[in-house]
Amino acid sequence: MYQVTKLHYHTQQNLLDVYFDDGLTHSLSAEFLRVHSPSAEVQGHGPGQQQLVLNKQDVAIGQIEPVGHYAVRLVFDDGHNSGLFSWQYLRKLCEQHETLWQDYQQRVSAKHDVPIKFMP
Repeated sequence: MYQVTKLHYHTQQNLLDVYFDDGLTHSLSAEFLRVHSPSAEVQGHGPGQQQLVLNKQDVAIGQIEPVGHYAVRLVFDDGHNSGLFSWQYLRKLCEQHETLWQDYQQRVSAKHDVPIKFMP
């Protein structure tokens, strides 16, 4: 089990630096964190129910609230605050950042490639 030792949010760049007890450090954008929130609103209530969250390029983190010694609640400026980012979930986001981001970008692209039907 990895422990987060420090979180540092860069308000100008909307980046959250995550520091782990084994020396791993990674920066995650507020947009990435928002669209990968562990909340049921984003993840759904079971396999295959993940929601595609769009238009969060300019979202920022307004507050970081500690939850015990195992997680944080990120309060985003769009009002979203229901996901608890456990240390283990943050580790997953850091380790799989590129894959998760590419998958998200592909899903966004596929959503926008749907042809529009015009009805007279």
